[in-house]
Amino acid sequence: MTPPPVPSPDPTTWPLVWSDEFDGPAGSPPDPATWGYDLGDGSAIGLPGWGNKELEYYTDSTANAAVDGKGHLVVSVRKPDTALTCWYGPCRYTSARLVTLGRREFQYGRIEVRFRVTDGFGVWPAIWLLGTNVGQVGWPQSGEIDLMEFLGRRPDELLGTLHGPGYSGSGGISTTRDLGGPVAAGFHTVAIDWWPWRIVWLLDGSPYQTVTSADVAPNEWVFDHPFYLIVNMAVGGTLGGQVDPKLPLPQSIVLDYVRLYQETPS
Repeated sequence: MTPPPVPSPDPTTWPLVWSDEFDGPAGSPPDPATWGYDLGDGSAIGLPGWGNKELEYYTDSTANAAVDGKGHLVVSVRKPDTALTCWYGPCRYTSARLVTLGRREFQYGRIEVRFRVTDGFGVWPAIWLLGTNVGQVGWPQSGEIDLMEFLGRRPDELLGTLHGPGYSGSGGISTTRDLGGPVAAGFHTVAIDWWPWRIVWLLDGSPYQTVTSADVAPNEWVFDHPFYLIVNMAVGGTLGGQVDPKLPLPQSIVLDYVRLYQETPS
């Protein structure tokens, strides 16, 4: 197989090759040509709590993920309206985990998402990429690129992280960006510029972290193959932390758009 050409060093020259602007009538599901769902609490795939002791049960209901009729996708945490069983007992929360696996998969380019979060104590929304080969090689060999993680218990901060073999979990290569005020105060734009051997994270157009293959050495660089996008709204867990027992619901992450820029479409 001929490898894809190395992207130009100037991401501002890369054309827009795909986007989801979340147009559609209020209450309708996100475009099924782009978005599928991970369902349940992770127990069905041997990862109860999705491997992180999370408390939510993911559904494909429009109560948990729907467009709002104003050009946004809203992913919401709610109370279950039926009896559901989670790894810890009766489920306390439902949410959604949207995936583009088998629909939209990417290798290199700029991936950009404009979003807004709520900041309840214990929420853990994330926008991230996972290697499409995860079913064959497992995690972290597949690689994981976290464009953004937000923790309600740290309301002024966003995280950008890279996970791979030898640098995963709490050992991931991560930078915290302090906005100097609540993240939930407005919309923000996160992006990565992704080349062979180098990934740059941006927040509101400003680069704030660069990781290269030299930075992970002698561990393996596992980011030169296709990845898919995940948007989820977790609750609690090892990173989300203790949940406010009076957490007001719903809690949401709102996406204004997802855009992919590439010099050569992949």
